[in-house]
Amino acid sequence: MMPSHHWARNFAVEKDDIEYLTNLLLERETPLDTETLTRVLIETRISKEVETLRQRYQDARIYDPARAYDIGQKLIFTEFEYETGVVVGKRSGNNPDYGTFNVVAVQFDDDDLNIDEKHREFASELTVEHDLNQESDADDSIGSANDLNVEEILSTSGKEITKKVEEKLRSSPDLIYMARKWFPRDLLMDVNVGHLNLAEAVLDIMGGGPMTTEAILNEMGGLGKAPMALQVFSLNYALNKDSRFDEVGPTGEVLWHLTRLEPEEVQRTPPMLRYTPIEYDRTLLTKELLAIEAEIDDEYSSTDDVGEIEETQITLTYPHRRLGTLPLSDHTSVIFPTARQTPRVAFTVVDGQDGEEYPAWVVRKDRYVYGLAKFYRKHKLPIGAYVTVSKGETAGKVVVNFRAHKPRTEWIRLIVPKGDQITFENHKRAIGAEYDDLMILGAEDLAGVDALFTNAQQQKKSLVNILRSIIPPLGLLTPQGTVHAKTIYSAVNVLRRCAPGPIFAVLIANPDFQNVGGDYWKLSND
Repeated sequence: MMPSHHWARNFAVEKDDIEYLTNLLLERETPLDTETLTRVLIETRISKEVETLRQRYQDARIYDPARAYDIGQKLIFTEFEYETGVVVGKRSGNNPDYGTFNVVAVQFDDDDLNIDEKHREFASELTVEHDLNQESDADDSIGSANDLNVEEILSTSGKEITKKVEEKLRSSPDLIYMARKWFPRDLLMDVNVGHLNLAEAVLDIMGGGPMTTEAILNEMGGLGKAPMALQVFSLNYALNKDSRFDEVGPTGEVLWHLTRLEPEEVQRTPPMLRYTPIEYDRTLLTKELLAIEAEIDDEYSSTDDVGEIEETQITLTYPHRRLGTLPLSDHTSVIFPTARQTPRVAFTVVDGQDGEEYPAWVVRKDRYVYGLAKFYRKHKLPIGAYVTVSKGETAGKVVVNFRAHKPRTEWIRLIVPKGDQITFENHKRAIGAEYDDLMILGAEDLAGVDALFTNAQQQKKSLVNILRSIIPPLGLLTPQGTVHAKTIYSAVNVLRRCAPGPIFAVLIANPDFQNVGGDYWKLSND
């Protein structure tokens, strides 16, 4: 029998397998996930192979040259991948090197063999040592099939096999897939308009949600006397087809929310967070600029595989501070709950300073987390503040924190709108959180700054034009008249959502901008 990994590699899902799994679901009347169905299929396949071997090798013995065999006896040949054959003839051997022995003629059972391969002769009753001398029988061969371990197969090839099973299940018109579980269409309970209206009323009373399907059913009084698992599946399927309801649970959990009561910023991405990719030559970026890009951890910057982490830190930029959001970057996405099929995920933010909790949302498509406005306002966090996110005690909670200290007066760059022009001034402000002094910005005339952003969008200002407009006024704040790459990135995002990579590439490639060392820049004609 082949090893588990070879067995798994040759695993193919046939039509009969899907029929078997469909019948299993019909018998159990309980929705099952793909992983469970895959396990059942592997167990069944192994059992069938063991039984096939048992029938094939019944009354058979493994061929051993030292033994005597009678005509009609069934033999197993280990050197031929356990092929079987029947002894059809017997004669004396003739080889002085081997002494007295016999030769048996064997006809193999495999119809795919040619005539010469089907009829062969083998030594028997051999008195000299031979590599095939052994004391074993057919049970050893059958045992090799029993050696196939379901847990081992799942650990080494579970994802590969599960994917094959899911692809075949999805092609079956008789099955429905909902909330990561499968169920026969014919057994689905009837969920009518009245039930859906009741579900809407329940969620409305609860502020829109999120609620589990079980909780909604309990408030509704259920769908009848069917098993709860069947009621849950049927209601999930019906709610999913009705636009009034939005499934917002993280992976492994189904939660429902009324679509009309979700925040506007969750339903439609705010303009300040909308990103239009800019093509650029990434090879232009120096090692130092790549390090700055990685440190910023922008949601539209790609990094290496992050792996499993419990906590990470980001630096707050203007659009996220203004809108009460956080970036869903490569690092933060490992911390915040996500889901494979739902575009929005509801969860709870826990204030790391005092434990207060806020409802929040992960918007996967446009890579942001919404619901931090109260947290930012309460702690008066500036643009450029260091914000940490870490996994909470439960899967649906994330702790958001910052490095607090007693407020002290600091000089910061203040955004000062003047008509349709952006300017910056140094002002003293009380700051009670640690921050990146290269990215910190202040904004007091929020309406004026919003107008600057809107104007930049309406005029479709290019990245080059935006850089020309911000570098000179920022340079006026320093004796050298130069601006660090980080500061430029922070300021650009006041007027246009942009990742650091394209910004840095334009600074290098465009002759309007001059590097003066240490990742500091100025306009070339200054």
